[in-house]
Amino acid sequence: MWAIPIIFIILLISGTAFAYLMGAVSVLTFVAVGKTQFLSVLPQRIFAQLDVFAFMAMPLFILTAEIMSRAGVTRSLIDFAMAMVGRFRGGLGHVNILTSVFFAGISGSAIADSAALSRTFVPEMKARGYDPYYAGAITAASSMIGPIIPPSIIMIIYGGLTGASVAALFVAGVIPGLLLAAGLMLVNAFIAKAKNHPGGASDDLPRFLPSLINAGPALCLPVVILGSLVLGLATPTEGSAIAVLFALLAGQFYNGLNRKMLMDALEATARMTGTIFIILAAISVLGYLAGQLGWSQALASWVESFGLTGTRYLFFLVVIFLIAGMFMDTPVALTLLIPLFAPQALDQGISPIQLGIVLCFNLCVGLITPPLGKCLVVVAALTSLNYWRLAYAVLPFIIVQVLLLLALVYWPEISLTLPRLFGFSVT
Repeated sequence: MWAIPIIFIILLISGTAFAYLMGAVSVLTFVAVGKTQFLSVLPQRIFAQLDVFAFMAMPLFILTAEIMSRAGVTRSLIDFAMAMVGRFRGGLGHVNILTSVFFAGISGSAIADSAALSRTFVPEMKARGYDPYYAGAITAASSMIGPIIPPSIIMIIYGGLTGASVAALFVAGVIPGLLLAAGLMLVNAFIAKAKNHPGGASDDLPRFLPSLINAGPALCLPVVILGSLVLGLATPTEGSAIAVLFALLAGQFYNGLNRKMLMDALEATARMTGTIFIILAAISVLGYLAGQLGWSQALASWVESFGLTGTRYLFFLVVIFLIAGMFMDTPVALTLLIPLFAPQALDQGISPIQLGIVLCFNLCVGLITPPLGKCLVVVAALTSLNYWRLAYAVLPFIIVQVLLLLALVYWPEISLTLPRLFGFSVT
């Protein structure tokens, strides 16, 4: 039995893909504990894990993001953000954050946002007199808005794993996402004043109305998605299909729509969707093993023995998921930890919608938290910045994000007010 953890560590260090690693170790554990008779059930368990209606929306939202990002919308969003906030001191920092807000309604991925925007903003901010590490830090920090403001791939995964309403999760993410953007802008304004960052009306700014018209199709996409869900006109899966159609029309507007672009978008979508579904399949094997060995019941008893209930249990999860977010891909962390920890929270009466927002937000904070924050790694690699200096520069933004995370735990209404207002069940 002790050989299995050793094998796990060796394969992990060797760089074996996590899905194959989890699947192989889970099967070996079945053999080691004498549960080989249950291996014949694994195909059925894997199919049951993947046969979730909410998961059907995921490939279509990914395809929407691929089409929009390849159609050339980034420049139009940046120009519109410049027209809005570029004149203020530290204007490019504000533009960076606001562009992430706009981009969040397209990509739904923090890593995709950090990859797309770091190539644009870090060189531009450096050329305008900003410290390159500050430019990289604010780009990484603002990319975290991506998975919070809908559409969000990780919220779809969470909804599929727990049965929570994906539409309610999307609506619930709006206020936390906007609060996060406001908090980052406050930090940027304070640092801009302290370090005398450039800005002001003398800067060469795009004209507001032309930039608004040019950015209009991209800005309308999240409105179309949320509007169809809030008004009850479509399910999340149907809304994702509408989003693809809208993305195709927007691509035509930006003159970026062609056969090669569509084939590249479809290929990237298939690759990313396949990766996520392989991870889900591998984790389903581990989940079945956990059920056979009674891990969930043992965990519940351990939690009860420490008196971790309600808000205290949520704080316990904050620590667990923050650490997981530092080291693991977000889909992996969700599929691995949600089946273990979410049932206890739901049994204690914690709203599945609040829990989803807290845990998704939590994992995203881990993406910019050293030692192995994924978004920090992406920004450092694409801009040739020293990772540890970049990690130090991002600390003020992490503090704001952790404070907002604690607020989401203490005050559930931050997440639940908007879904209740539109008639969604949050219990």
